[in-house]
Amino acid sequence: MSGRMCLGVAGVALGLMLGGTHGFSQSQPPTRGPAVDGSPAWFLQGSFPDPGGRTLVEPGGRVTIPARDSSTPAAAPAATPAAPPPTPACGRSPLCGSRTGPGRQQLQRVQWEQTLGYTFTYPYVLPPGFGGVPAVALDSKRNLWVFQRAPIGKPQLFKFDTNHKLVLQVGEDVIGYQDKAHGMAVDAEDNVWITAANSATVMKLSPDGKLLMTIGERGRRGDWNEARGQRLLWQPLMVAFGPNGDLFIGEGHANESPNDTDSTDPANNIGAARVIHLDRNGTFINQWYGNQVGQGKFSAVHGLAVDPRNGDVWIGDREEYRIVVYTADGRFLKTLQMRNLVCALYFDSRGEPWMASGQDGQFLKLDRSGKVLGAIGNGMGIGTGQFIEASYWAMDKDNNLYAGDTSVARVTKMVALGKN
Repeated sequence: MSGRMCLGVAGVALGLMLGGTHGFSQSQPPTRGPAVDGSPAWFLQGSFPDPGGRTLVEPGGRVTIPARDSSTPAAAPAATPAAPPPTPACGRSPLCGSRTGPGRQQLQRVQWEQTLGYTFTYPYVLPPGFGGVPAVALDSKRNLWVFQRAPIGKPQLFKFDTNHKLVLQVGEDVIGYQDKAHGMAVDAEDNVWITAANSATVMKLSPDGKLLMTIGERGRRGDWNEARGQRLLWQPLMVAFGPNGDLFIGEGHANESPNDTDSTDPANNIGAARVIHLDRNGTFINQWYGNQVGQGKFSAVHGLAVDPRNGDVWIGDREEYRIVVYTADGRFLKTLQMRNLVCALYFDSRGEPWMASGQDGQFLKLDRSGKVLGAIGNGMGIGTGQFIEASYWAMDKDNNLYAGDTSVARVTKMVALGKN
């Protein structure tokens, strides 16, 4: 089932997903359920219009969405560089899916009762301007790195110290314009890795913001074909690190993919989401593909994390509501079907798995079977503790959470009980 088809039938299938066999006996899907077998109670909550990064954020975290003035379009400053070409629409790939059915804003979203005792704070202040924050990451000194989808000509990568002070801005003179800034992670040596989906690159930067390595070619999307010496990326979304420092790159935005199977472009015609496995120096080791349908398959690698206990690779197949687990050498282990969008994955300081539920607006503590053990977040929205899209985040040794919002220029620090 394609990502768009999955969203279209989500409401119909909800009773079966949430109620198990009991759903067959009901004329209407349930709208809430009690705490069962270690999971908190759940309920349904409606969606919120996605501002797409066009928000104003005050110190303290208050968000407003400015009205649009359609009568007088704002002229771009003369010095603003031209925007890069947009990502081509998906046309021939089987990932394109159906364009019919209800859209995202009509969905009722599964919310879990919050039982973990976290509070929401907003101590980080970004420079004024539009642009959501798809990813944040912590280094070993507890400095927070923030990756923003800022407009062309504005810095997109920021570093805050432990006092929440902005101490570094990395501009286009170093990393260029990151077209669809996406994922970010910090390695064991405090190097910062960033991914740009539409630019088709993964970049490695030093702790002081110097560019050390670029994987892929900016603006040239394509398949990685080691036998041909072709080392291209398409829709690189997130990176994760193995225990030995190996690099895993997650690719494939499902229906947003620019790939078309059997396209006329010989460098870009496989049309499947994948994980690319490189060593710490960028040397190719392996890759494996999703191919979308069936056990062990996936249509996107939106979430990506490596289990610190055994090195297994956890894949967040967002639109298909599932986690797919592989060994580090690409052997399929299991699929965990979830009740929420699997936007991002993370292992905390104790080695336990967590998941960000995307536009369902929560961070979920899991066990290794995928059972939800607890939740943080007030769902989709712009209020306190809410997220338009809860995506890539970080946790410190006290298990406080730090998260951006893909559609809002706001960073939330979620403080664990007894730590505030």
